[in-house]
Amino acid sequence: MRRIKLRLNRLDAHDRLLHLKKQDFNIADCCQDIIRQEPFGKHAFYIFAHTRTDDDGVRKRLIWQPRLTKPLAQTNSMLFKAYPGSDEIKVIWIIPEEHLWKQYKVGNVTENKTVLDSIDKFKNQRALLEADLSDFQIDQVYKDISFNAKYKRID
Repeated sequence: MRRIKLRLNRLDAHDRLLHLKKQDFNIADCCQDIIRQEPFGKHAFYIFAHTRTDDDGVRKRLIWQPRLTKPLAQTNSMLFKAYPGSDEIKVIWIIPEEHLWKQYKVGNVTENKTVLDSIDKFKNQRALLEADLSDFQIDQVYKDISFNAKYKRID
């Protein structure tokens, strides 16, 4: 058995630990907040989470966007399907930045089946990953939302 010596800078490790602890982030809470708002009434919808770089060019932030239709698949994003009125949230994809893909390989500590499946579909079956409702179906949902909104105002 070969031993490897790691040189660890305690101050650097402590700073990274503090940074991680400062990030109060929970995917389920973010999704539940959006579902409670019912942006499309009782219709199922997508929650698209993707990062954007701030104006300073350094810091990144995660944008949570409710959508009726699927966006195009992209790296460094997550897509969930939410069903208002239920506790069900379906993971459509979780695609990390491309330079991180090797971390999720089978056998690694950070192995993750959902991420691996998402990466594989992104590389080999992107059309399947992005398949969505037809234009007719989307129009019907919008008409239904509009109809329900009119009757809510009258009440």
